[in-house]
Amino acid sequence: MKRIGIITSGGDCGGLNAVVKGAAQMARSFGATCHVIPNGYAGLYNLIEFDSLVELTLERVDSVNANAAGSEAGHSRVKISKIKDEKKYERIKAGMKKFQLDGLVISGGDDSGSVMVDLSENGIKCIHAPKTMDLDLQTYSVGFDSTVNRISTFAEDIKTTGRTHNRVIVMEVFGRYAGHTAFRAGIASDTDAILIPEVPVDFDVLYEHCKKIFINRVMTSDVRAGTYLIIVAEGLKDASGKELVDESAPVDAFGHKKLTGAGNYVQKELSKRFKADPEVKEFMKQSKMFVEGLYEAPEVRTVVPGHLVRCGHSSVYDVNFGKEVGAAAVALLIQGKTGFTVVGLKDGNIRYIDAKKAIVQRHVDLHLVKFHEQLGVCFGRKVEKIDIKSEEHQGPVSRYLSL
Repeated sequence: MKRIGIITSGGDCGGLNAVVKGAAQMARSFGATCHVIPNGYAGLYNLIEFDSLVELTLERVDSVNANAAGSEAGHSRVKISKIKDEKKYERIKAGMKKFQLDGLVISGGDDSGSVMVDLSENGIKCIHAPKTMDLDLQTYSVGFDSTVNRISTFAEDIKTTGRTHNRVIVMEVFGRYAGHTAFRAGIASDTDAILIPEVPVDFDVLYEHCKKIFINRVMTSDVRAGTYLIIVAEGLKDASGKELVDESAPVDAFGHKKLTGAGNYVQKELSKRFKADPEVKEFMKQSKMFVEGLYEAPEVRTVVPGHLVRCGHSSVYDVNFGKEVGAAAVALLIQGKTGFTVVGLKDGNIRYIDAKKAIVQRHVDLHLVKFHEQLGVCFGRKVEKIDIKSEEHQGPVSRYLSL
């Protein structure tokens, strides 16, 4: 294992450049070289057509900013098995042979990880460095900590606008199948309601919570100012458990339907309830905000930070973890291991699991949801009092214990 290719794939996020840097630095320590395969799996498929690859030499690695989000290696969303080319795997192997690449380090999430499994099963040596800001792999993944920190900051910031205008703010964030980003960022930013795919939403319950909190804030303020913040994951489900998708739109490369906009859906559901509620009309009059025909109910606005939560800078945790898993992936390849996902380092040992097991979807722990419901956070359902149990922890305490 003398020449290793590195690929980053799927969505961009914090910590990826740390993976690239860690992999290159570990390769050098073993006397091997690391080479960038640009633009994810599209670049891998077209590798045979490249004239040259960038080698991550000492000087080139030095120019990679591990703290910057995004990836020096570039991305694309391509599922190799869907390519209509019967000789696609032979084409990839020919490209690797052209550049004498002995194995691949692939950093990606569940979709990219499934492609990595497919490549491994077709005789291509590769190791998976887990990456997804959604935290929905079985392992911790590069990008999550960076993303939730940015979402939390945006959520705190938008409250100033909400309070200035006495608005209810709905912030939509990523999270199609799992709501980890909305959940963790929402808790950190003292968000009033957090809507996640794991908990189908009863909008009547959400509305009553919103109305009670919002009106109380305004009426107890000496300047009659208040706001209410909702963070909603894009994969929101209604009370029936149905995902909000655009049935007329085609699916993407991995078979996912286009989502119709959870934030706007929540906005419309709340707005129509505000307008139809006589108690709200009375509140508007008492707070001296009521203007007939113009301003009869509180405004509900939607904010979608989108890719702003992926970009910018990486968190310290993601840079550390990224360097470690990138370096560990190279070490595993050199040890002759393939088809695995790096979990992390412990007691000086690299921990890894079968990539098939790593890419199994992980959801928000509903026990934690119940715990935070006791603290007053609304998840769009009726709150039931729970019996909080306790036990003495045995063994070492791991990082991100509750995640």
